[in-house]
Amino acid sequence: MIRLLAALVVLISGAGAASASACRQDMFEGVPFSLCEVTAADDLRLFLDGPRGNLGSFRAVDQALAAEGKTLGFAMNAGMYHRDRSPVGLYIEGGEEKHAIVTAEGPGNFGLLPNGVFCWADGSFNISDSRQFEPLRGNCRYATQSGPMLVIKGELHPRFLENSDSTYIRNGVGVDAAGTKAVFVMSDRAVNFHQFARFFRDHLGLRDALYFDGNISRLYAPELGRHDGGFAMGPIVGTVIDSGQAQD
Repeated sequence: MIRLLAALVVLISGAGAASASACRQDMFEGVPFSLCEVTAADDLRLFLDGPRGNLGSFRAVDQALAAEGKTLGFAMNAGMYHRDRSPVGLYIEGGEEKHAIVTAEGPGNFGLLPNGVFCWADGSFNISDSRQFEPLRGNCRYATQSGPMLVIKGELHPRFLENSDSTYIRNGVGVDAAGTKAVFVMSDRAVNFHQFARFFRDHLGLRDALYFDGNISRLYAPELGRHDGGFAMGPIVGTVIDSGQAQD
């Protein structure tokens, strides 16, 4: 009986420790990565504008949440945007579409088809080819479009070159096959698209992943001592927690 109780205490303590730390650091092919996992139990939201216009920073989002007695758990930039920081493609926040989807091929990484949409509602996550998104629209309370897709049903984007010398600090998101987990990743060193996509598929075992950016890649993760600053951003994705849960 004593042994059983001791084992139960260890199990409960271990589960609590795991759930309390959503962000961690990892290594893949000698490159360090930072990643944060989100599950159905988490309050994940998109942020763009406040009463005075574009929020633009993790600090501004945190200040806006303070009115609810809330704060950011973690956050990162979440898709490409124009000079005025408006989204390039689809953007849905709280069920309201604020920018339309773009399905045509175009210049830059965003237009490197297939690009994709990351969307979720009620803890169910999905990443789809933008051209196949319409049947999913009704299931998305939040959605952000970016590109290119990194992993498409277990396959790397067909335009990626393994030995490409185009390297940047990159960030993006992947989801598991069940749609119950989303993993947000940032490379802590410059990588090319091929290696970044393989981190999602080969190291994390995720079947679908979407690129967010490489010129602007920022992470807010108090657990990792990260609060990246710089020029104002467009869309931001992050978890929302009670202020009393925030780490010092």
